[in-house]
Amino acid sequence: METGLKDLPVDRPPSQEAKHVLIVDDEENMRHMLSLLLAREGYRVSLAQNGVEGLEVLSKDPADIVLCDLKMPVMDGMEFLEECKSRELHPTIIMMSAYGTLDTAIEAMKRGAYDYVQKPFRPDEVILTLRKAEERERLRRENLALREELARLSRYDDMVGRSRAMQEIFSTIEKVAPYSVTVLILGESGVGKELIARAIHRKSPRANGPFLALNCGAVPPSLMESELFGHVRGAFTDATHDKKGLFQMAHQGTLLLDEIGELPKDLQVKLLRVLQDQEVRPVGGTKSQKVDVRILAATSKDLEEEVRGGRFREDLFYRLNVVTIQVPPLRQRQEDIPLLVDHFLARFRKRLGVYVEGVSPRAMAALMRYPWPGNVRELENVIERACVLCDGKRIEIYDLPERLRALSAVRQAEAKEDLRLRPRLRSLERELVEEALRRSNGNRTQAARLLGITHRALMYKLRAMGKGEGLGETSDGAPNGQ
Repeated sequence: METGLKDLPVDRPPSQEAKHVLIVDDEENMRHMLSLLLAREGYRVSLAQNGVEGLEVLSKDPADIVLCDLKMPVMDGMEFLEECKSRELHPTIIMMSAYGTLDTAIEAMKRGAYDYVQKPFRPDEVILTLRKAEERERLRRENLALREELARLSRYDDMVGRSRAMQEIFSTIEKVAPYSVTVLILGESGVGKELIARAIHRKSPRANGPFLALNCGAVPPSLMESELFGHVRGAFTDATHDKKGLFQMAHQGTLLLDEIGELPKDLQVKLLRVLQDQEVRPVGGTKSQKVDVRILAATSKDLEEEVRGGRFREDLFYRLNVVTIQVPPLRQRQEDIPLLVDHFLARFRKRLGVYVEGVSPRAMAALMRYPWPGNVRELENVIERACVLCDGKRIEIYDLPERLRALSAVRQAEAKEDLRLRPRLRSLERELVEEALRRSNGNRTQAARLLGITHRALMYKLRAMGKGEGLGETSDGAPNGQ
């Protein structure tokens, strides 16, 4: 093969740290030629004659770049690529392929290889490919560093968010954490209400005490009193021994009552008494016990509406509602989505042992378009699923669930068909109104509140949408004027 080594300029600055390149090829002549070429260009070179030897070299002396032949005995290039991924070895891999293996080389790129060079090649082709790989790696590291810095500046405890709403929540946590006041955390399911409660606890003087959480909708009403206040032996049929309740267990710590709107009415009275007196009486007991517990409450319900409907005690509502933190749904703070994606990717790289660097522009566009009814929890699940299914170093559109891909396809089709602003805005408004009515189970007053408009404005929009049937009734079904 014509090498042309003497004609190739040496342009690597002598002060630059030498990059380590591993050459994996079963042909001795090819290894020798490439080692001379790369050494002259200032690279530090290691050699291996098959994939097994290559893995041994990488385990002892990690390489920046690997030049790997596709067809080799013992372990070929594709197997080497897959084994590098499974062992969490992450050099930039460039495949070398003869004409007959070109399709395989392209398949290798789909599975994570950076590029390929086709044999026979000119020396300057190899050097140019290496230079591009180095530049790409430099940009990747700079980008990763910038994203990590942005995440650091936007991170608060276990939460991330650069939106104004989340920054205000972080500020509120700082202000209320030092004081043992009750805090009511409001927001849809999946927005991260428990994370906020945990942050308040960790930044409070009670941080060394216990943090306990109870989902009031997950415990049968018959067991709820015992769960909260404990019981004494013999209090009921199955009470074979004394049991502490969550209030006693959370002494000098924090107790989160999640989905407080699901608490039975009779227990609301007893909870109010505990909040006022800081005493609990176990079921079947005759003596009250002093407790020192900070109460945080969370709910996805509209507690004011529950009070008006007689389902939640007004005095308990005001006792809990000393400080309110309203957590907006993810669809209202889309600027946080890329940051949350990076946050979850970092978590799953560590937990799952996958090496997914990021998300393709098309996949990110789909993530940004989706309304996220399950909020941050749904986004976390989508990213975890994509990390498991992803074959390359970044998540692609086809790694996302069908519901995201379908919505993305519909929106793209709409954009191609009609770019006029007014029809598109009407279409979006209709979607939002219908979603608000669905979330509020047809309650127009609550739907208007979700949309941030007046009830009258919502009724006007419904008439314009041709959904004016039954508009002579109020949101609760009563005739107007009653």
